[in-house]
Amino acid sequence: MHKGKINKIVRDRGFGFIDDTDGRVVFFHQSSLVGTKFDALRGDETVEFEVENSDKGPCAYNVNIAPEL
Repeated sequence: MHKGKINKIVRDRGFGFIDDTDGRVVFFHQSSLVGTKFDALRGDETVEFEVENSDKGPCAYNVNIAPEL
């Protein structure tokens, strides 16, 4: 599992981008969310996710809000 922070949400198009702790920017689509609704996400929220590579770059799936410590 990777961790990162949401850096941008494009609500009207249903996607966003995550700043991965590895230093890369990862795309996510609202259909990749688990346990939360797209409209409930906030910028700078910490998330956990898995990454798969696509022809357009890294894509996140199984995205969920990281538990607070």
